[in-house]
Amino acid sequence: MNVLSSQQKRQKRGIIAMAVMLFVFFIIFYLNSNKSEDVVFAFILGDEWKLINEWKIDPRTGALIFLVLTLLGVLTSLRSFSRGKGINLGVYIFGLGSIMSFMCWAGAGKFIPVTGLLQGAIMLSVPLIFGSMAGLLCEKSGVINIAIEGQLLFAAFTAAVVASVTQNVFYGIIAAPIAGALVSLILAFFSIRFQVDQVILGFVINVLVLGLTNFFYTTLLVPYESTWNIGGSLSTIPIPLLSKIPIIGPTLFNQTIIVYLMYAFVVFIQIALFKTRWGLRTRAIGELPVAADSVGIDVNKLRFRNVLLSGLVAGTGGAYFTVGTIGTFSQNMTSGAGFIALACLIFGKWTPRGAILAALFFGFANNLQGTLSIIGVPIPSEFMLMIPYIATIIAVSGVVGRVRAPAADGIPYIRGKK
Repeated sequence: MNVLSSQQKRQKRGIIAMAVMLFVFFIIFYLNSNKSEDVVFAFILGDEWKLINEWKIDPRTGALIFLVLTLLGVLTSLRSFSRGKGINLGVYIFGLGSIMSFMCWAGAGKFIPVTGLLQGAIMLSVPLIFGSMAGLLCEKSGVINIAIEGQLLFAAFTAAVVASVTQNVFYGIIAAPIAGALVSLILAFFSIRFQVDQVILGFVINVLVLGLTNFFYTTLLVPYESTWNIGGSLSTIPIPLLSKIPIIGPTLFNQTIIVYLMYAFVVFIQIALFKTRWGLRTRAIGELPVAADSVGIDVNKLRFRNVLLSGLVAGTGGAYFTVGTIGTFSQNMTSGAGFIALACLIFGKWTPRGAILAALFFGFANNLQGTLSIIGVPIPSEFMLMIPYIATIIAVSGVVGRVRAPAADGIPYIRGKK
């Protein structure tokens, strides 16, 4: 008798859910659609090479084409499931087809700048990726980092102030990771040295940073804006040849130095966590610190260092809010990005690749709702903003796979105590 494992049961439920959603999408986007005006997808943003300028298509025809792609995703998942493999590829195909069919239906008679949409999604994802990588470094080490929001906010504030005082944005970039590390120092000192509850401590740090930045903003940055809050912003650096590639070039290779640093950080963390001795030790102290201690690893010392490293990473992402974009600081300008980054980490199942994909999904959904609002699509923007959070709840509930934090995550380590 063939008994399905818990993982296979989750995958089966995921495939059934995708099939049900496909049926609903077919009814809404095709059968009940009475829209006849063409939707126009534009692919040229600047001076990149022209492969295709724009694509006009009837909304019902376009929706049907991409619903077929969505069906292919379901069938691919079903085929992988029958062979005992993962269904991730099918899920990605299903997601792409669903989004495009929705855009055909919602964008009838509208002009949708695809390349600009993707470029904006990358820009909105940058601080989320930095934040999720910072959370990953902490939680792989066994420390819960709720203070990502505070790290991002304090780094954004510091970058703006330093860039303003020195009139040099690069000094702001240098100061931002230091500011993030200072916030991490508080988290590491109290959570590791004194075993303070890490969740409560993280929230306290966030409130502390919010209060400090608001105080200095109202007493220093507002009345003396020309001195303390006018640091300027970075210019984009197009990479020769690569920036000319249609769609991909403007999206990935015509960005600021902070985005290029993000690429480097992501590659470094992925390799370091799974291909180096430091990565092996980091994962060991997050899963079974007693065993790590038994082979001579100083658990708390390594945790302390990794928490500080996470602050450097988050701080670099915080600089993007100010010197990376608008050049000035405003109250609570991170707007919960640290908590969204934490959701990306959970949605991505505590893996670098998964967290990045989740952050890109959040960024795309956020930019899509903004784009649809600008072009006048009669869909409440709040509905679009709900989608990533609904997807996170689905992921955490285990419908599409198992989501498990490192075993020792959030548990202080006291040597000699089991």
